[in-house]
Amino acid sequence: MELRDAILLLHPAIAVIVVFPLIGIVVNFALQVRQRRLQTIAIGKSKIPPVVGTEHVQLGRWLTGSVVGIVLLALANDVFGHIVDQQIWMKSPFQVIFIALLFAATIASLYLLYRAKAKNWRGIFATLSGVGLVVLGCQDGVYRKTDQWYISHYYYGQVAALLMIFSLAILPDIYKDKTNRWRKVHIILNCIALLLFIGQGITGVRSLLEVPLRWQEPYINKLYEQKCETNPCTIQAPSLLPKPE
Repeated sequence: MELRDAILLLHPAIAVIVVFPLIGIVVNFALQVRQRRLQTIAIGKSKIPPVVGTEHVQLGRWLTGSVVGIVLLALANDVFGHIVDQQIWMKSPFQVIFIALLFAATIASLYLLYRAKAKNWRGIFATLSGVGLVVLGCQDGVYRKTDQWYISHYYYGQVAALLMIFSLAILPDIYKDKTNRWRKVHIILNCIALLLFIGQGITGVRSLLEVPLRWQEPYINKLYEQKCETNPCTIQAPSLLPKPE
């Protein structure tokens, strides 16, 4: 296994070790927060401690950073792997510099979103973070499977990350809005995100089966080129190919 293969495995490893446990905890706290609110409205008190609200918010902020972080990690592996394979820095160095700056700007925008208090600044940094993710995802080398976007691990991940960024941006407004409009938006969007995370678990396993190791790529590409999924064919190892006379 080469270094690139090991880096590729960091994405699912972090998802399993960090992201999915966080999702379970955040969902559990969200249900407790809602149950406490309903009990308080109905009978004026609840046995659920008020601290669950604070913990839900704190872990939700960690979840947003984790989701966006592993998306950026996967994009960096694909994009810079393509740059190395195709020697893009020799052909178009300014493109490489732009991509590197875009990664830095996206990370900086997310950091500033965490720090921002004013509504306008939160909107600006959330927009910049989202645009950065989308533009980076459009770069060559990213494993997208656009022809099957409805079951694509990439598109599920991008939408989930954008929803997390938006939820982080509106977080202070949830507690200021007396009409509960933002609270309802938050609940609806995060229910959609939860479904996307479930889809991520399924499509992620599929992607691990489809993405070959570095030494396997030439053979796998030949299989696709010769349409071996529908036609019988044989792929020889390069060392076994007949030498030209």
